[in-house]
Amino acid sequence: MTGSHLRVAAAGPSSTVQDRGRIGYQRYGVSVAGAADPLLHAAANALVGNPAGEGAVEFTLAGDSLTVEGGPVRLAVAGAAALTVDDEPVPAWTSLRLRDGQTLRIGALREGVRGYWAVEGGFTLAPVLGSVATHARTALGGLTGGALRAGDRLPLCLDTATDRGELMLDPSLLPARGDDLRVVLGPQDDAFTPAGIAAFLEESFTVSHEADRMGYRLNGPAIEHARGFNITSDGIPLGAVQVPGTGRPIVLLADRQTTGGYPKIACVIGPDVAALAQKRPGESVRFRRIAPADARTLHARHRALVASLPSLLRPAGGFALTDSARMLGFNLIGGMVTGWE
Repeated sequence: MTGSHLRVAAAGPSSTVQDRGRIGYQRYGVSVAGAADPLLHAAANALVGNPAGEGAVEFTLAGDSLTVEGGPVRLAVAGAAALTVDDEPVPAWTSLRLRDGQTLRIGALREGVRGYWAVEGGFTLAPVLGSVATHARTALGGLTGGALRAGDRLPLCLDTATDRGELMLDPSLLPARGDDLRVVLGPQDDAFTPAGIAAFLEESFTVSHEADRMGYRLNGPAIEHARGFNITSDGIPLGAVQVPGTGRPIVLLADRQTTGGYPKIACVIGPDVAALAQKRPGESVRFRRIAPADARTLHARHRALVASLPSLLRPAGGFALTDSARMLGFNLIGGMVTGWE
């Protein structure tokens, strides 16, 4: 292969290339896919200077080991994982410039379920229906239509990293995520009894072990249907809360099916779908009803936050010695000694 590559020396349990997803094709039965946590995905891209929607790798619970072939290459990891370069610790939430032959190892996440790593310039991958997002169930997108494997080589758009200083992001500047999932009721909330609606909004639920990129099945009180649990199949939006015959809710995520025949009691707003996607089995959530107008306001604020991520970045402390303009911006004199002192 020609040009710069990242070779996967070891793959995490489920690492896939994701972008914003395959928008506009659900009517044809094509799932959207895309990052399960778009905010962290955008943060990784911002650290390396990419647009928010550039393809990056989503890793689950533990990350990958990546060896540079060519380069140098600039990477960044968003997520609470321990990192090393050639076995020396390096920080997450910071861009890193790696030379040919160096290996970045991304360890297990200390919190959450999903982290992201991005490379400056992105990957040279052929879009499928306008997106490089991986949808493993249908083998669409990504490198080979599925999770990364040891020995894979990811081709890079840039043969060499740009000559600039490194940047960091303080993750405490990102909004805290609690146990409350804000929802708008409907479109089939009339398919449930008042007691069922009350159980949904007033009780706690826990994430079951049936939880993946397609959806999270929750354990908790049964939600009572008013009349059966089958409806004419209709479209499934992100965050839809289906309630099958068991009465146990299922929240649909990025890899959701395009249509479904169970009634949807509510829809979780987008920013809180990402928060749910970071929950581990056994962790608790509650549903909190909000008005549609409030949901629109919160979505607008979230879009503004994603757009503002580059303004939250700060110099990481290192800079390229060949960048004379940047050097002139530093005070390189630490003191003076005169001949008569």
